[in-house]
Amino acid sequence: MRNRSSIRLAAHGARTPADRASDKPHDLPGGPPFADPAMMEQVQVVRRRCTICEWEAELVERGLGEDPLCPWCYGPTVRAEILGVVVPDGEKNISAASLGRLGGLKGGPARAQKLSAKRRREIASKAARARWGKKKR
Repeated sequence: MRNRSSIRLAAHGARTPADRASDKPHDLPGGPPFADPAMMEQVQVVRRRCTICEWEAELVERGLGEDPLCPWCYGPTVRAEILGVVVPDGEKNISAASLGRLGGLKGGPARAQKLSAKRRREIASKAARARWGKKKR
């Protein structure tokens, strides 16, 4: 709420403390106010520390959301450091996967063509012994 002096200053065109406060970017919990959209999607391993008690832990967090509360005292926590970024296993580069498949399709016949007939026969007989030499359970 504004007091009388701030109302008087505002009437004469001077900036009020409330107006000056809006010039500075505010620190939001969890990070800077203008975060990179890619950071919002990342899954990070972070070290968190409680500002009140001595609790500290390593947590896995997604993006720059709200800071979780301390499990011991329910006080605010801060990010002490970012330890790493989790890379999902399911995402593959489509072009690299197709190139790998092409190489895999060419590899077997090309290897067989390079081998001599004697060596191909040795490999085949070894495979047959391995396949048929096992005892049935």
